[in-house]
Amino acid sequence: MESHLPYGTSFSIILRNNLPASNLTANSVNTTNAVSVFEGCEHMMSGIIFDLAVQCFNVIIGIPANILVIANLINTRNEPLTSDIYLGCLAFMDAYFGFMTIISSLNLYHWKSAMAWMALKFSYGVKDTSGPLFLSCVCLDRFIAVLFPIAFGQLKAIKYRIGLTIIVLLLTFAYASAKTVGGIHNFEKVFTGEVLFAFTWMVVCNVAILWALKRSRGAGKDEMNPMKRKAFKMVLSILIIIISNYLPPVAMFPFEDHYPPQVFSCYVQPVGFAFVNISSTIQPLTYLSRLEKVPFLPESCVKKFSCKEKDKPSTE
Repeated sequence: MESHLPYGTSFSIILRNNLPASNLTANSVNTTNAVSVFEGCEHMMSGIIFDLAVQCFNVIIGIPANILVIANLINTRNEPLTSDIYLGCLAFMDAYFGFMTIISSLNLYHWKSAMAWMALKFSYGVKDTSGPLFLSCVCLDRFIAVLFPIAFGQLKAIKYRIGLTIIVLLLTFAYASAKTVGGIHNFEKVFTGEVLFAFTWMVVCNVAILWALKRSRGAGKDEMNPMKRKAFKMVLSILIIIISNYLPPVAMFPFEDHYPPQVFSCYVQPVGFAFVNISSTIQPLTYLSRLEKVPFLPESCVKKFSCKEKDKPSTE
């Protein structure tokens, strides 16, 4: 690891902004300089502190949670759900992003390698794209299943989901590679447009699913049957997660030109990305909370934290 980063550029700006790759191959500088994640934001630290707290939470809670999700999907591979391939890819990408957070700390204080910074920028590009796109695939899968059950039955073959997964992975790696190379004019607006589109699509899908499930009660009945009630609550929880994780960047990032540059870099951008990043923990925890059994965890522990309802006898 020969080349080093010049200090004087904020840690979060290096990773999140569209700096050219040539900026990461400068000659070594005096390593006696103090290293700080707040460089350039010394008087506006609260946004970066919030982002760092979220990243620590992702490492401590998110990595184990995503590993448990992957383990459960492997254990249930003989009876998979149609959206399991998307959830597995999402859990793997989120676990990868969590591990790269550890690498970023080591590189910041020990290695100071330009190649490591480029690898970290790639991981941020993966996180920026894989989360919204794979969640959109999950929403699409459930949307077709609830509103178009006949078409869903015709498209149930795994080949369709493998094809869609490959497309998402290609888009993810293309975006992450472009982000790593950097220097592309207005490249940040690609992320803003992607999140805005994915957020709108996911909200529309989930609202449509909730509306369809709500209308599907039997004639003269006030209650949905137990299976539909569970589906309703699951989709409602997903909608809440989508809004809480993606509404802040959707609401703030399109108005980047209206913020002073330092305010956007030190406050708006770290806070907006922190809400996106925390999805790496919230999503697997939500998935695990609906399970009756979780690999490597005792049943008593699972029952204590599970949100899964016991089946009630149907009166139909």
